[in-house]
Amino acid sequence: MTKKWLMLLLAMLALAIVASAADISGTWKGTAQTPNGSTERTFNFKVDGNKVTGDTTSDIFGKSTIEDGKIDGDTVTFTLTIEFQGNQGKVNYTGKIKGDDEIDFHVEIPAFNQQVDYVAKRAK
Repeated sequence: MTKKWLMLLLAMLALAIVASAADISGTWKGTAQTPNGSTERTFNFKVDGNKVTGDTTSDIFGKSTIEDGKIDGDTVTFTLTIEFQGNQGKVNYTGKIKGDDEIDFHVEIPAFNQQVDYVAKRAK
């Protein structure tokens, strides 16, 4: 095998590994403990390349659209706009993708001066 073909094969293999590791398309569920009590959130992710779109539904905050979503390696980031007790604020998500069935999220809610960490699992 020539060096050119070997390099092409390695590049294709690397792209396949990255693409499969970063495919979070589908439904995920997580529960977080907040100062307002336990909250459940369902994520419906759609992935196109490194762009993430979709929506989420929370038992406390209702439905939100995923904004500015992207995947970089095993990290997913996006923003939601939520409304709570008449106040609206941005929520910034950073998640570490672990395999095909877990995302560890760190969530920052600047408008309410809160941070939450929780795990989302792929819905079966």
